[in-house]
Amino acid sequence: MKILFLHQNFPGQFLHLAPELARRGHDVMALTDAVNNRQSTVKTARYKHEGMKVDPAQTRLGRNYTTMSDRGVTVARACQRLRDEQGYRPDVIFGHSGWGETLFLDEIWPEAKLLVYAEFYYKGAGADVGFDTEFTPYGLDQVLIARGRAAHLGQAVLHADAALSPTVWQASTYPASIRPRIRVIHDGVNTSVMQPNPEAKVRLPNGATVAAGDEVLTFVNRNLEPYRGYHIFMRALPEILAARPQAQVIIVGGDEVSYGAAPKGAKGWKELILSEVRDKIDLNRVHFMGKVPYPVFVNVMQVSRAHAYLTYPFVLSWSMLEAMAAGCLVVGSKTAPVEEVLTHEKTGLLVDFFDVKGWSETLIDALAKPEKYQPLRVAAREFAVQNYDLKTVCLPKMVEFIESLGPQGQ
Repeated sequence: MKILFLHQNFPGQFLHLAPELARRGHDVMALTDAVNNRQSTVKTARYKHEGMKVDPAQTRLGRNYTTMSDRGVTVARACQRLRDEQGYRPDVIFGHSGWGETLFLDEIWPEAKLLVYAEFYYKGAGADVGFDTEFTPYGLDQVLIARGRAAHLGQAVLHADAALSPTVWQASTYPASIRPRIRVIHDGVNTSVMQPNPEAKVRLPNGATVAAGDEVLTFVNRNLEPYRGYHIFMRALPEILAARPQAQVIIVGGDEVSYGAAPKGAKGWKELILSEVRDKIDLNRVHFMGKVPYPVFVNVMQVSRAHAYLTYPFVLSWSMLEAMAAGCLVVGSKTAPVEEVLTHEKTGLLVDFFDVKGWSETLIDALAKPEKYQPLRVAAREFAVQNYDLKTVCLPKMVEFIESLGPQGQ
């Protein structure tokens, strides 16, 4: 089969899938934005997209659709050139729906099976909008804006032959009328890499080293921001550090904005929230690592005695499942994405997202009594291996799904 992957930041969610399909003998190619400099073993073509600035006053609630559909037009024209100038005709197209890249491809290759990655559907209630009103006002305007942002996502699924979501809850954010088109298969976790290691060590920014068995509290996200509970975690630290004088805190994440809005009147969320508690914590024991290479992230998970993971009702982070695979004691927010994969007092601990004192008390107990929680660490690892292992569970399901769409599977 000829299989074309589309992702403006390829490989993205297709990091393992695309090479595996190529290994199985399929003719695999990726199409990505020219500004994306990530490398892949898969042959890659690039499109150049220069999106026009959108005037919100003119486009109003259509501004998001305008931006996404403009990219869709760029991609459609790039694919038209692949078809007409190189004779390229894929059997299966698999693209992420988040940036409009798949919107018009059924017009370019109507004979191909179009599969979209349906990661999340914006809605006015029941997800991220209105969940935390401390930093974002909530009212009819916010509801309507969220609904407007979903237009291209619904269109992408409606014009596809099938869609795929990584979790049941993320699939549930889509309207009931199109939900039956979505199959749930997670991207998978490499549990042979992400596993407990009693010899693991992490060198801290100050030159000191922590090792597995030390009293280490960890917090990891791509960027430090409210969507991932950075503000709640930091507000819990003063009580934790006071109660546990030997504890070291490792915080991994950048100072950009992945989700939601940037803070008003401040450079970034990291410093804005840190300024609240700076005078209440021993910064010599709080180690901001920034963004780290993957092997360092693995070691951070392996030295963790307690790992805090918080999220709005939104996309579940890969790091959540990776932490479980590493045998971490995960203390997670009692929000739907987390509750799908973590069971309280069986595979981890759950705390109400906004309960700062509850976070302090739970994490203090987790740091103080590692033996008490060892069974939960073992159970978390077993759950991750059984349900989310890349090689034995998720990748085979994904491959089977895609191969069933092409000529060989029909």
